[in-house]
Amino acid sequence: MRKYLSLALLASIAFACSPKEKVETEVDYTQMSDEERLEVAKKMAHETIMVDGHVDLPYRMKVGGFTLQREILDVSVRTPDGNFDFPRSKEGGLDAPFMSIYIPAGLQQTPGSSKALADSLILMTERLAETFPEKFAMAYSPADIEKNFAEGKVSLPMGMENGSALEDDISNVEYFHGRGIRYITLTHGKANLIGDSSYDTVRLYNGLSEYGEQVVTEMNRVGIMVDVSHVSDETFKDALAITKVPAIASHSSVRAFTPGFERNMNDELIQALAKNGGVMMINFGGTFIDSAYAAGADKVREHFVNYLAENNLSRRDSAAQAYIAEYTAANNPFPTVQRVADHIDYVKNLVGIDYVGLGSDFDGVGDSLPTGLKDVSMYPNLIAELLKRGYSQEEIEKICYKNVFRVWQAVEDYAASQS
Repeated sequence: MRKYLSLALLASIAFACSPKEKVETEVDYTQMSDEERLEVAKKMAHETIMVDGHVDLPYRMKVGGFTLQREILDVSVRTPDGNFDFPRSKEGGLDAPFMSIYIPAGLQQTPGSSKALADSLILMTERLAETFPEKFAMAYSPADIEKNFAEGKVSLPMGMENGSALEDDISNVEYFHGRGIRYITLTHGKANLIGDSSYDTVRLYNGLSEYGEQVVTEMNRVGIMVDVSHVSDETFKDALAITKVPAIASHSSVRAFTPGFERNMNDELIQALAKNGGVMMINFGGTFIDSAYAAGADKVREHFVNYLAENNLSRRDSAAQAYIAEYTAANNPFPTVQRVADHIDYVKNLVGIDYVGLGSDFDGVGDSLPTGLKDVSMYPNLIAELLKRGYSQEEIEKICYKNVFRVWQAVEDYAASQS
């Protein structure tokens, strides 16, 4: 025990030292007890900027009844459901969740509706920062996040999930940059005017469309990161061939753990993104990280549909929720935080630590989240697992923010050189 306590003390000293002194004070976190390693992880989470590439709060606010007149869903306080709110964000050390401006693919059938929803969700996000300025602040650059972090505020950078909101007007790329959007996920569940989707069996272009090529070029020009999550493999390759700056995958995981699931990235794509200088931000959703869980989830879902119908219950009924929790635990146990660490390990071992980050998909993947990572308060559990596996503090910092900051700054610098 004395050995472990001494290591924990050394870790505390290392956090307080200058970067040069940190090199001189090496700590073997693998030799700590689990309890002490978790305490170190909590301290690291709170003293390091943490960026999450994808949190679906804006659409959750819309579904929860958020209006511009009053906040029915108040995430400035602890909420009984969902994965994100201010208290839990502070507990977990999350400083900059990218707010997903999510545009359902179905809206593509009605011209103008995708852009209208994007504007509405942006306004909701801005209203959150305006209503609780002591807790939240908008962020449009890495420098904004650093400033907000120093002030103890949770930053709200924004990324648009589904380029369909651009409609068929290339000038909307610059328009949404002006509205604060700092990445655009080119497609979502269906092919759109930009390109093909990994979820869609229809391949309209076998990659990017001609318009999609213009969109990527224009995103480079104005300073919006190109997000290749959700796109088909060919769209992914086309986007990387055109972009002049590093790209991101804001919430994708490793296909080696989910064979046949094109939504995740295979080795070739991971290597291509690394060669591009980009960053892959790991999705925490159970179906993204574990193929066995994904297969079991389909069977469990079918059972619940029948059970609820036979017993005249809805999923919101307490009796149904208790049954669902018990049945799921017995028949399709959730993956654990260790599985998320496996994905990070895989990327690190394949291409290096400089190309991996966090893209949880909190508030976007329902109840499939792994044990130990059920909401934003639990990031220290992941950090502790990485420390247990021998990750250094510098590597943790790269995963938490330095890698995505590098990409984001490169995109900003290129855009500035074009003006």
